[in-house]
Amino acid sequence: MNRITGRSAFLALLRDEGITHLFGNPGTTELPIMHALKEHPELTYVMAMQESLVVAMADGFSRASGRLVACNVHVAPGLGNAMGSLYNASFTGTPMILTAGQQEQGHGLTEPLLYGPLVRMAEPLVKWAVEVTRLEDLPRIVRRAAKVATTPPTGPVFISLPGDILNAEAGIELGRSTRVDTRVKPSDEALQALVQRILKAECPVIIAGDEIVKSDALQEAAALAAVLGCPAYQQSAPYGAQFLSESPSFMGALSRLQKQVREVLSPYDLMIGLGTDPLRMSVHSEVDPLPEKLAIVQIGLVDWDLAKNYGAEIALKADVKETLRVLVPALKAQGGAALEARARQGIAALKSKNWTARRPAVIEQISKVRDRSPIDPEWLSLQVVEAMPENAILVDEGLTSSRQMLSLRPHRDRYGYHALASGGIGWGLPASVGVSLANPDRPVVCYSGDGSAMYSIQSLWTAANHKLPLTFVISNNGGYRIIKQRLLAFHGDDHYVGMDFVDPKVDFTGLAKSLGLEAMRITDPAQLKSALSSAFNRPGAKLIEVVVDGTV
Repeated sequence: MNRITGRSAFLALLRDEGITHLFGNPGTTELPIMHALKEHPELTYVMAMQESLVVAMADGFSRASGRLVACNVHVAPGLGNAMGSLYNASFTGTPMILTAGQQEQGHGLTEPLLYGPLVRMAEPLVKWAVEVTRLEDLPRIVRRAAKVATTPPTGPVFISLPGDILNAEAGIELGRSTRVDTRVKPSDEALQALVQRILKAECPVIIAGDEIVKSDALQEAAALAAVLGCPAYQQSAPYGAQFLSESPSFMGALSRLQKQVREVLSPYDLMIGLGTDPLRMSVHSEVDPLPEKLAIVQIGLVDWDLAKNYGAEIALKADVKETLRVLVPALKAQGGAALEARARQGIAALKSKNWTARRPAVIEQISKVRDRSPIDPEWLSLQVVEAMPENAILVDEGLTSSRQMLSLRPHRDRYGYHALASGGIGWGLPASVGVSLANPDRPVVCYSGDGSAMYSIQSLWTAANHKLPLTFVISNNGGYRIIKQRLLAFHGDDHYVGMDFVDPKVDFTGLAKSLGLEAMRITDPAQLKSALSSAFNRPGAKLIEVVVDGTV
């Protein structure tokens, strides 16, 4: 066998597993990898200025491409820095190989500076965690990590790479890549039972989740809604393009307010969950979001989400797209003319209240505040949507400033929209860098609140360094408005301690310029449309800071 170093073998294995970009922040224990990169010019190294950004950029790349990603951080403090972003990636089931340099075996026993039990640290947030202890095991470990990460339910894996393993040299066989095909359909008996249960329902409703994106089932989900003539909602955590907005059946996204969700779902007698944890809430409420008489059937590959909180009459561990491909024709065949007539009637009843019908009213209402100063955040959202090119991708972490974003911008493709999923803020800026790297031919707009932006502002440098077609729009309301809203709503208290950025104010335009971006600050609502349109249609990384109304 040809002899190869561990560092070069590691990069060769990543490349053979389909990795094109290695996201990282180098330290001493990662120097062997940096040394070997010159032997692998086909890999693009993407440097971020802090490890949480490294993982978030990789997360964004994967969510915008559906591909396995790899990222490398620096020993125990680096892994610690990355844990918040690793939590986000675990929440969304991002197929990711996360590695960290480790002190040389034996030397680690002396507990030198930066040493820590990396595997134990990573284990709570990954599907599998392991440390390489022999160079000969490296190929098997990387191959297994890629397989585990990409097999549904997908998710991150972690590998600890001791320095002596990376620097060692041996004659080893690199093996071959494997992907487990899980695009399974239900058995004939299970499909028949599902068909009969759906046809029995008088008022079904569809709740669509992230597996619609992962399995590329947008068209199939819309077809199911059409054949049933029933309404469809996005799950209560709508962080992707989980249903085609302009489908006549689409009603919008469920909120995370238990009482409101219960009221929305009360008219229905059967919930059809498609690749979703349908009723994931946020804050506690005494009200249960599920109406008492609403039965549930679910389809998906994430078995943890099947009947997780509420029992399901039928729960099928199956690929959403493949299942819908056989379910829709079966429903048509058995439902016959009666189902067709009911579907026509149902679609007609939805026409006046679906997403498409409600959008003009939302625009009209927002337009009433077009001249308000400071700028109304909903007017900013509308201007962003109207200025975006047709093929642009939106990364949304506007929180209170993007309350109406899902009511304004239609989902038309599976990778056109990405939003904060887990609630751990600071994801948007670095994720948009990864999204842009994964889609170099599409302009990307990152819409972020000021509080979120300050968690990861160093991301701007990486965007500038790679000259990405990426525009950051920062909605600057001068503080943590969402926390103020909740303090007032939950406790009746308007004494906002630790929630304002006023002394001193944060100069996002100055920050962006210092990190290499073209930047401007807008306070006049009349300037928004032209400034946004110009920025979105020009190459290069840019930031537009918009001062908006921060009152509660």
